[in-house]
Parts: sequence; C-alpha cells; structure tokens
Amino acid sequence: MAAKQQTLKAPISFSGTGLHTGVKVTMTVHPAPENSGIVFRRIDLEGKPEIPALCDYVTDTSRGTTIEKDGARVATIEHIMSALWTLGVDNATIDVDAGETPIMDGSAKEYAKTIVETGLQHQEAERTYYHVTEKMVYTIPEKGVAIILYPDDEFSVSLHVDYNSKVIGNQYATFDPEDDYAAKIAPCRTFVFLHDLEPLMKMNLIKGGDLDNAIVVVENPVPDDQLEHLKKIFNKQDIRITGGYLNNLELRFNNELARHKLLDLLGDFALLGKRIKGRVWATRPGHFANTEFMKQVKRTIRREGEKPRFQYDCRKPPVYDINDIRRMLPHRPPFLLVLDYVEDYEPGEYAVAYKCVSYREEFFAGHFPQEPVMPGVLIVEAMAQCCGMLVLRSIPDPEHYSTYFMKIDGVKFKRKVVPGDTLHFEVQLLEPIRRGVAVVEGKAFVGETLACEATMMAQIVKNKE
Repeated sequence: MAAKQQTLKAPISFSGTGLHTGVKVTMTVHPAPENSGIVFRRIDLEGKPEIPALCDYVTDTSRGTTIEKDGARVATIEHIMSALWTLGVDNATIDVDAGETPIMDGSAKEYAKTIVETGLQHQEAERTYYHVTEKMVYTIPEKGVAIILYPDDEFSVSLHVDYNSKVIGNQYATFDPEDDYAAKIAPCRTFVFLHDLEPLMKMNLIKGGDLDNAIVVVENPVPDDQLEHLKKIFNKQDIRITGGYLNNLELRFNNELARHKLLDLLGDFALLGKRIKGRVWATRPGHFANTEFMKQVKRTIRREGEKPRFQYDCRKPPVYDINDIRRMLPHRPPFLLVLDYVEDYEPGEYAVAYKCVSYREEFFAGHFPQEPVMPGVLIVEAMAQCCGMLVLRSIPDPEHYSTYFMKIDGVKFKRKVVPGDTLHFEVQLLEPIRRGVAVVEGKAFVGETLACEATMMAQIVKNKE
C-alpha cells in the first residue's frame, strides 16, 4: 500500500535567538494541506511573503542554509527541515517573524521532541518518491568532499568526516529507516573550530552564538591572554578547555560531530521536495555540497520526467480499440483526435494511449501545406480527450457523463508533431476526484522525446436526457 502524506496534528511554536543575526525570533509550524510541501512565511514583512523550502531557492550556504524568493529570505533552516522531514512531515507552513530560525541549543532536539509529542495527521494524497535507478556522484576533489547516491529500496545514509583534527579524528555516523531520529540524530549540536570562530565573532557574523548552542573545538594550546579575551567575547568568566573542547563540554555521543553533519544533510536533502529511495554515502559533506547535489538530482528528475514511463509492447492487445473509444467519448471526426488505441490503463490512476498522425489529417491542408505541422492546440485537445477517457472510466455508468475542461495550466511544447509521427500519451490523476472535479497531468511523446505537457482540470457533468 502506498504511503500517505502527513502533516502536524496541531501548530507548534519555538522561540529563541538567531545564530547569525542575534535577534529574537518566534517560529510557528502550522499544519498544511496535502501537496503543499513545506513553506516558510515571513510574517514580519509586508504581504507575508512565502518561500518554498526547495533547493531551487537556496541562495547562501556559507554559515547554514538560506532560502530566498523575491527579496524575502530565511536563514539557518536546516535543523527544522531535518526534524520535520525525517519524522514524516510532508506539508507544513512555517511562520517566522525574523530572517532566521531560532538556533535553540544548536541541535534539532527540541524540534524533534515537540513534533513527536504533537503527533502527525495522515492525509489522503500519496507521497511522491524519487527512486534512484543508477549511481549518482557529486564531488569537490580539492576539499575531499564526495556524496554518492546508490539505488536502494529504502533511504539510508552512511557519513564520514575527517578534518585532519587530532581532537575530532575520523568519525562515522549512519542513519537507517528503523533508527530513532529523535534519540539518535536530533540531539547532536553544531560545531565550530576555535580558529574559525574568533574571526567570525570579530566581524560580528554570529551575533547569537555562544557556548550554549555550539560545540567549540580547540586544537592548539590557548595562552592565558587569549583565554581572557575569550571570556570577554563570550561574556563568561568560567571558560575552560578540557579534552579539546571549550568550557569543559560533555559530548552527547562520541561521534556527535559526525551525527550533526548527518542531521544537516537530512535537512538539506529535504529541499529536494521528494523523498528519496536510495542509499547515501557522504564524505565531509556541507551545506553547499548537499544543496548543490540536490539541484543535480532535481535536474535528473526533470530529465527523466521528459521520457515516457511506459513502453509500447506490440504483443499486448489494446485495452480499448477505436470502437471502444467511440463508445466512451462523445467526439466524432474530425474532432476525435486521439486514440487509435489505449494500451495500458489503471482506473483512477493513469492511462496510456497512442495516435498515429497521418498525412491525411484534415488540419494539415491549412497547417501548413508546404510544411505540415500538427497545431499545438490540437495536441492539447488530444491529451484532453485522453484525460476525459481516464476520468470517465473512473466512475460508474460513464456513458451517462461527459467531461468539460475548466482550466489548463503549464502548457509547454517541446517538439513539432508532423505526418508519420506516433503520439504516445500518458495521463495521470494528480489527486483523487472530488466533487466531480479531476486534476490530471498529461504528457505527449514522440518516441523518447517529450512533445507537449500540461496540467488539466475537468468537471464531470451528467448528460442531458
């Protein structure tokens, strides 16, 4: 049985300080309708602009992951995204009253705890997955960064970090489907090296950073005068260095730093907007590499979406031939444009049909006599007829009903259709039919090439007696 989308059962709120801005911020995560995804909303700005939590909108990864749209931005989103996505939230609207999420204790512990306590609400729409079919690689050789995605039936991560640090050493972390994210990954805090921290603080770039929300790694001896300087910077008089960590810090796990990198990776991978069925191996990942890899994966998904899902099998008898189609659809020549035959069909889900485009088509006489091209509007009409057949066969007594199209969005033409071509139509219901209204995605191919695509909304109406 296909997994269903989920949202929160009730709103949840968090207050704290932005790591980089130092401003007080309140963040409220609201339940959201199915298929809406996760969206941030800047309620402190005029018009309350929304920014979808997608890799398309990532604009900065220098000190966390920042998304931006039309001038509105939200920074440091990786921790809340990691918690929501990994714990099963598909749809949520996140209101923030500042340009950054609260850093809390530098982990996703409080986020995860509250999500688990609140619980999730199952929704009707099915989840969408990206099924990895071949190995995918992203590398930054000069930095020793590598992320590899392998085909698998479930999502899992194996991660390795090595910063040539005598304090950190080599650390490994893993996450499998059966693991308890809230207990194993969410409590792991962000970390920074002392030699990187001081310049940032002098430049006033981490105004909200302190020893309560970050692990500070100290690799070299710190003279007394530098220690006194650190006391002033952090406004603390009890600063100590023990075991290579500032302020006698006790790690929550012996590989906490690797686990935090895994936490960040899960949050950044959520920006794909689809759940992944594949196995990840990552070495020294970071926000830039994570989000760039997701952009690469998204480009791959788009390319794969421009190829037919179904292949013609001449050995298979058609589900419906032209005579069956004439009985289902009210159209007649010259406006019965599609469906020489229907090869594959699943009621309430999808249909696959074909049309052989003959030179004798009446529209070629005027479009165009010297260079015949099938009019784009007729390709759309042919797809619409295919959609009408899919929709009508999804209801009882389809012969008593017709479909009337209410809206067509996202129409794109990618290839000319000429005499001798065979149009391959694939149409799919995007959501269950409600109140007699169907939303259908249609694609038309010639061979392996996408010729036309559109999203159509149709109303089912009973015929007059």
